[in-house]
Amino acid sequence: GGVTEETTVMGIPCLTLRDTTERPETVTMGTNVLVGTDPGALRPVLNQLFEGAWKQGAIPELWDGNAGKRIVEVLLGLYGSKV
Repeated sequence: GGVTEETTVMGIPCLTLRDTTERPETVTMGTNVLVGTDPGALRPVLNQLFEGAWKQGAIPELWDGNAGKRIVEVLLGLYGSKV
């Protein structure tokens, strides 16, 4: 994962200085905020952060650290003892 995913899982505020992200769930569910590329947009967002007004994020449903287990279950279901 990248910084936006890691900060979402850890509950740490993340400011993305871009207009888009490859991980929109970090914005809609997580702790990431798209600040954009306008330098003037940074100060209000930093003020929110320093005033303790940052949004509370949630960890997306399948980001529980058990992806490997789910993959094994699917493979065993498909191929049984051939795996």
